[in-house]
Order: sequence, then C-alpha cells, then structure tokens
Amino acid sequence: MAQYSEKVMDHFSNPRNVGEIPDADGVGEVGNPVCGDMMKFTIKVKDGILEDVKFLTFGCGAAIAVSSMVSEMAKGKTLEEALKITNKDVAKELDSLPKNKLHCSNLGADALHNAINDYLQKNEKNN
Repeated sequence: MAQYSEKVMDHFSNPRNVGEIPDADGVGEVGNPVCGDMMKFTIKVKDGILEDVKFLTFGCGAAIAVSSMVSEMAKGKTLEEALKITNKDVAKELDSLPKNKLHCSNLGADALHNAINDYLQKNEKNN
C-alpha cells in the first residue's frame, strides 16, 4: 500500500473548500478515464483575486487531497499567481505523493487553470 504523508491524510480526511459555487465566475473540469478521477473547480473572482475556490472530486484519496490543497493554495491569490501553481508545487505542499499518484497533482492544477481560463475567456467577450 502506498505511504501517504500526514498532510495528504489530513486533506483527505478533512478536505477544505468542498462544494460548488452556484454563480461561479469560472468552471474547470478535468478527468482521467484511466484511473477514474474527475475534478471540477469553480471560482469566484473579485478585482483579479480568487475570492473563493471550491471543488467537487470523484476519485481516490490522493485526488481529494490534491483538490483540497490546490483550493487552499489558490484562494486569495491573483489570477496570475494561481496560474503559476504547478503539479510539482502541489505535491511539494502535500509533502510528496507516491509515484503512482503523481498524476492526481496534475489534475488538480489543470482543473484550477481551466477554471481561470474559463473566467478569462468569458471576460474577454464582455470587454
């Protein structure tokens, strides 16, 4: 069985920011059909800052922990800062992930980036 860090176990057992923002400014979804992990991030943006970040994740414990950590890392950041969050940053914040679970950290960062890009595309049209 894979060894998970205490941080991974904490974020899996007590995930932060679970849910969906009903009138989200941006929505990002990713899925990995091979492992069955699905993530959906919704964001609320105010003055270029991620005011709120929520996620819904269907997947393994690592995927839930990654989603929770990504939401914590992104909240309160500017869009530019949040777009710089990488899968390596997420794994590092979680005190590493087992090699066979590193793909989960890609999904979390990708879902967040997709939500921000969704927001940016919607707002380009409005300007």
